[in-house]
This record gives sequence, structure tokens and C-alpha cells, in this order.
Amino acid sequence: MTSTGSANDPREEIFPELTRDVIARMKDGESKRLREIMSLVVSHVHAIVREAKITHDEWWQAIDFLTRAGKMCSDSRQEFILLSDILGISMLVDAIDHVGGPGLSESTVLGPFYAGQQRELASGESILLREEEADPLEMRGRVTDSEGRPIANALVEVWQTAPNQLYDVQDKDQPEGHLRGSFRSDAAGTFRFRTILPVSYPIPDDGPAGQLLAAMGRHPFRPAHIHFMISAPGYRTLVTHLFLDGDEYLGSDAVFGVKPSLVIRPRLMDGINTVEYDFGLADERESTRVQVEELRRQRR
Repeated sequence: MTSTGSANDPREEIFPELTRDVIARMKDGESKRLREIMSLVVSHVHAIVREAKITHDEWWQAIDFLTRAGKMCSDSRQEFILLSDILGISMLVDAIDHVGGPGLSESTVLGPFYAGQQRELASGESILLREEEADPLEMRGRVTDSEGRPIANALVEVWQTAPNQLYDVQDKDQPEGHLRGSFRSDAAGTFRFRTILPVSYPIPDDGPAGQLLAAMGRHPFRPAHIHFMISAPGYRTLVTHLFLDGDEYLGSDAVFGVKPSLVIRPRLMDGINTVEYDFGLADERESTRVQVEELRRQRR
């Protein structure tokens, strides 16, 4: 590994040896995968320090930044997920780990506001726990396998913000579990629930993640969407969103989560905004086989 110092710079000799020494000391670690990942982490972080010629003051600023991010984390907020999201890392991991193909729905980021499985509601019930001044929306769809065959008893978890741009875990005035719910697909794989049209909103920008966004000259907004997590035995869990067509932030989502196949346009049915959308899940065995083959291909 090369460094950016001059020919007479003693760092030319010290720094490569240091990197090799750090990596060599991992040889007795039990996990081969951990050794592989940490070797890459050390190599790339050392390369960044060399190339950017990081100073002591800059490194302490980085440590302080991470420390403040850690202090912002709580049961209802995960600042490190926000950092991962705004730097595009979450979507990159998703792209590498997601199994795609015909008949399978595309995934996107989980986000920092998933609050665990919520109350299970009957088909067609509302996820609102209080009245909101917003247009009603009915979501309808099916859960299928890659061949379009229905998956019965799939767990469909949903969550979204209120019209004030906040999730219930951010807002003490919202009832706990407001605009969240869980549903089960029926024998035909269908599900249905009532909600309201979602709104675009800013990610929490009062902490280190928001400060970094501002320093990079970026806005904190996400386009209007509803979160979905869909799971069933024998199938790979799908984490995704559905985004409203026409939202001004579709092309500049702060966390890079928008995919064209996930953009929806409600239509009026019986006087109510309605969306019909089918979700295709990957067979767990098939997804494992695809991942193993891809890993072998990369290591050739």
C-alpha cells in the first residue's frame, strides 16, 4: 500500500508496516469473516488517513463527532442508522444483500423509526389511533412468491409519519402505536388496511447527522412514503417503502431510498384514494443459493 508522503518522508516506511502489523495481529481471531472484514476496514481507514493527511485535531473532531452520535441514540432514535442512511451506506448494503429477480419486490432502507411489531389488526381496519386532518387512503395488495402464487398468513407490518411530519416515537402528543399496525394475508395472499396519505418530512437534523448534512450542503428531507416489513416462514423478509408519485423530493431523498418500482399513484375508488400493490417475496432457500453463488463468483 502506498502513502502520499514525499520520498524523504519517514512515514513512507512506518505507515505501511503499521498497517500490516495491525492486520497480522488478527490472525488468531476465531471468526474468519470478522478477520476478513476488519482487515479491509483497517486497510481502507489507514489509506484515508494517509491520503488526506489527517491531523491530530481533525481526528479528535472525528472522535468527538462519533461520541456525540452515540449520545444521541436511545430506544426511540438511532443516530448511527441516520449516518449510515445519509452516506448511502444503508442502501449499498441493501443492494449487495438483497435478492432481486422477476416476481420479487425491491427493498429499501429500514430507517431508524421501526418500533417493533405492533398490534395485529383485522383486514380493512385503520392504523390511526386518533383523527388526523389528512386525506384518507386505502391500501390493498397481495403477498406472493416469485411465481405469483399467494402466500397465506404473511405478516405485513406498516408504519408512517403523521401529517405533522413526525412518527409517534418522536412526538409525545401522539398515542403510542399511532399510524402503525400489523396485518395477516389471507388464503389468497391479500391484505387491506386504511390510513391517510403520507407526507414528506425531514429526518432528525438536530444531531451530528443533521450537522453533517448541512456541512455537505444537503437538505434533510425524505419524500412521502409508507414503510412495509413483510415476513413469512420459508421466505426472506422484505423491508421496503412505497413512495407517493409527484413528491418534490423523489429525486433527492436524503437517504437515497427511492426506486422507480416503489413509486405509487393513488386513484379514486368509491371516492377514496386507493393504492393496489403486490409484494413478491424471495424463497429463503433460493435466496441463500443465489448469495452463495455470488460470493463464490466474487472470490474467484
